[in-house]
Amino acid sequence: MKIVVLDGYTENPGDLSWDGLAALGDLTVYDRTSLTDEEEIIARIGDAEMVYSNKTPISRRVMDACPNIRFISLLATGYNVVDVAYAREKGIPVTNVPVYGTRSVSQFAIALLLEVCHHIGAHSDSVHAGEWANNQDWCYWNYPLIELAGMTYGLLGCGNIGIHTAAIASALGMHVIAFDGRQREEAKALGVEYVQLDELFARSDVLGLQMPLFPFNTGIINRENIAKMKDGVIIINNSRGQMVVEQDLADALNSGKVAAAALDVVSTEPIRPDNPLLKAKNCIITPHISWAAKGSRQRIMDCAVDNAKAFLAGKPINVVNP
Repeated sequence: MKIVVLDGYTENPGDLSWDGLAALGDLTVYDRTSLTDEEEIIARIGDAEMVYSNKTPISRRVMDACPNIRFISLLATGYNVVDVAYAREKGIPVTNVPVYGTRSVSQFAIALLLEVCHHIGAHSDSVHAGEWANNQDWCYWNYPLIELAGMTYGLLGCGNIGIHTAAIASALGMHVIAFDGRQREEAKALGVEYVQLDELFARSDVLGLQMPLFPFNTGIINRENIAKMKDGVIIINNSRGQMVVEQDLADALNSGKVAAAALDVVSTEPIRPDNPLLKAKNCIITPHISWAAKGSRQRIMDCAVDNAKAFLAGKPINVVNP
């Protein structure tokens, strides 16, 4: 059984092991494969029967050019890089890793919020630059400091990650409201109040995006919906960058309508040098790392191996195109 990993570096830059997959067949791991050159993708898959991808697209043309493919697995939860409908037509199961970073991603969402509230990194930098040593007062702050207790944290999406985010926000003394098509009993037990979308926009002091990308929420953070929000709202997004119309958010930050934004994702990644958010006021951007704690990546690796074993046993699991 020939197995190829098309883009393994972000999953395993060297601190994990591919041995679990290597034990199942003849394994080839590429750190990176072109996201746009289908000829390179086809050449690297070759006659492999099992293909792993994180962000490398596997299109209809790629599948037709690589007729030995019997199994495709994502090293992630999202599977939009694979033409799953065509894979189903060809009888190729496509699997993903459905739950691996719930706690890491929710922790990172709150970390982004706390950085907005306290600018810990900037204040540490100022101390190291000598500003405290040369200050005539025993303390100082270069940014307004924000206390979250009593504020309303609005969640656009309240699945597994949203529920853990709600638990942390509640522990900070915040009231949590949420918009989601499914109302979870675990969330209600935490005191989460479910509301309609416009009410979420109107009441949130902090708006956190915690929902997978769907057609209805693509570009949902736009000029029209920002206008429905409180003046001075804080927006946190470590879900999907395509949920934000970036020029509209930049304009709202620069006008002060949105007090701050903290983002771990953008619409095109790596971020384009002309992304308007790079020059917007009060905008923190990190390079899509909410998921990347070693513990989370180990769970991806473990699930990737389990998916392969289940397929080889004739009982595939975590199939997204049944």
